[in-house]
Amino acid sequence: MAILSDVKIIQLPKIPDPRGNLSFIEEEKHIPFKIRRTYWIYDVPGGEVRGGHAYKTLDEFIIALSGSFDVHLDDGRESSIYSLNRSYYGLYVPRMIWRSIDNFSTNSLCLILSSDHYNKEEYLYDYRIFKMLANG
Repeated sequence: MAILSDVKIIQLPKIPDPRGNLSFIEEEKHIPFKIRRTYWIYDVPGGEVRGGHAYKTLDEFIIALSGSFDVHLDDGRESSIYSLNRSYYGLYVPRMIWRSIDNFSTNSLCLILSSDHYNKEEYLYDYRIFKMLANG
């Protein structure tokens, strides 16, 4: 099972240019998985929370492309909060870590890279079941 020490902030390449900076991500180089799905969260109304689940076998990489937000993580034993606000840093979240995202700033854009395609059977929405599985 994953534990919070498996979570990592990863700095992405940043190429400075007076015309505007450039950053990029290469699968299996900057992030430890092959990208199977990409999605983004935006126009989140004030006070709303996204996520509130864990994945059984799927890994994710979360980036604040614009603005800022907080990612709350829990491995069933301990929890931590990561504030993302730079487009050249991302948060690697392995499988079996409960996650929720909140505190979205105005016009924030959350990009998420996923290690697998969407599968509703992959999600754990009941925290009690998650905690039971996470703690063996």
